Amino acid sequence: MSTADRHRLIAQAVQKAGTATVGELAGLTGASDMTIRRDLDHLAAQGVLERLRGGARTLLLRGEEPPFALRVHDAVDAKRRIAAEVASLITDGETVLLDSGTTCLEVARLLRGRPVTVMPLSLQALSVLGDAPEPTALLVPGGRPRSTEGALIGPLTLASLAAVRFDTAVLGCCGLTATDGMTAYDLDEAAVKKAAIASARRVVAAADGSKLGRTAHAYVGPPTLVDVLVTDATAPADETGALESGGITLKVV
Repeated sequence: MSTADRHRLIAQAVQKAGTATVGELAGLTGASDMTIRRDLDHLAAQGVLERLRGGARTLLLRGEEPPFALRVHDAVDAKRRIAAEVASLITDGETVLLDSGTTCLEVARLLRGRPVTVMPLSLQALSVLGDAPEPTALLVPGGRPRSTEGALIGPLTLASLAAVRFDTAVLGCCGLTATDGMTAYDLDEAAVKKAAIASARRVVAAADGSKLGRTAHAYVGPPTLVDVLVTDATAPADETGALESGGITLKVV
């Protein structure tokens, strides 16, 4: 078992049970107690869980978003296929708004070095594009990064979005349904997504199948705000069918 797989299994076990001991996690993963203690220290530093004497407990309430450090290892192949399709939809010369999130981070890697102008809305994507070779042009927004997430939020981010008109906004989402539209786990991030949509000629939603049919608590807007949805084959067919019937161009990779 790789370290990333072990970390994911530990985080899922702690989240499901609420608490777990070192011995329980060692039995679950087949790793030594010493390795599990190191894993728990690492995951605690990433904000995934809280370290306790002899074990750990979850920091997540029901319905909360798993931390970026954990999500970045989920559905990696699907996210890369989605990112490749999104990048193919972007024409050279475009000005692109790139949302925060793990799928959009994969898009950032594919836009690096292309003749486009990009404004990323996360510290992770800014790091990827910060030393991008010409002809890529980088626009750096203002804002305050969310703790453990790196997503830029707040009035400076909103002002940056209002100052530019984008050809394409590539948005991630925590939930998307034909009934409830696009939703996020954080109200400040929802406000940023609304501002991004208002400043873009075209909105491309990049979401793996686990996000379809899910509703989070922070409302972004109706599904009709999305022009193109790029997802993978694990997305529920009834949901993608309803979204497509509502006028969204659907691309399944």
